[in-house]
Amino acid sequence: MLPPLKVTNLHVSYPTPRGVVKAVDGVSFTVNEGERFGLIGESGSGKSTIALALMRLIRPPGRIDSGEVLLNGVDLLKLPDDEMRERRLADIALITQGAMNSLNPVMRIKHQIIDGMQSHGVRMSSRDWNRRVAELLKQVDLEPEVANLYPHQLSGGMKQRVCIAIAISLQPRLIIADEPTSALDVVVQRRVMETLRKVQEELGASVILIGHDMGLMAQFADRVAVMYAGKLVEVDTVHNIFARPQHPYTRLLMSSIPSLDERNLVSAAASDPASQPMRPPDELSPTPLP
Repeated sequence: MLPPLKVTNLHVSYPTPRGVVKAVDGVSFTVNEGERFGLIGESGSGKSTIALALMRLIRPPGRIDSGEVLLNGVDLLKLPDDEMRERRLADIALITQGAMNSLNPVMRIKHQIIDGMQSHGVRMSSRDWNRRVAELLKQVDLEPEVANLYPHQLSGGMKQRVCIAIAISLQPRLIIADEPTSALDVVVQRRVMETLRKVQEELGASVILIGHDMGLMAQFADRVAVMYAGKLVEVDTVHNIFARPQHPYTRLLMSSIPSLDERNLVSAAASDPASQPMRPPDELSPTPLP
């Protein structure tokens, strides 16, 4: 059986006055059936750009230069725009970073959930819509009454769970969660991740979790891919990543995890010669424009 998602040699770039920045530089990976796949790296490493590229949501001046994104055997990069629009939410869904950025502040929650389904041709009576919305809210541990509220009336965790409800409304095979717990306190983070795990298992879907929290990856992911400067530098099971990190950058990420023996970790990282050449991706020189 083919994996639900297979990405091969994906390249995404952004032209700048200084030259072309390769935000994603030849990335390849697969996500297996029902797998929780973690994509981790510091800010600017290209994680969110990969998510947008998979959804075909890269906007000019950014561009997808080349590569192949096979979802259920179909190359998303070759689909016409109208067909790709139909695939979003139905086959591949995105939970964005920061729920308030994706929820309409002047629409009730019910209408925001219904909107995506209606745009994909789903037609129901008013009573059936109310029932379906209540079912989706229940799946993400929210009360049916939330349907009649506006986003500003919800807490951060509730808004994020509404975003999860929208993402699973058409039962996609692949869910991309781009830092779904950013700006939430640790208790709410745990509840949101428990909700995401529960709906993923109920649907039998695969999940790509994007973030920079190694602790969160340890609790949720089956496999982890480490990104640095637009490239995947290491892909392995979550156990092996934590027990035997191979790449110097992965070891630096591991050393950033808070520990009771903080002094030893800091000393080890500072004395590691391999850590010296590591630089934030935004400090890398872009490729000169032709």
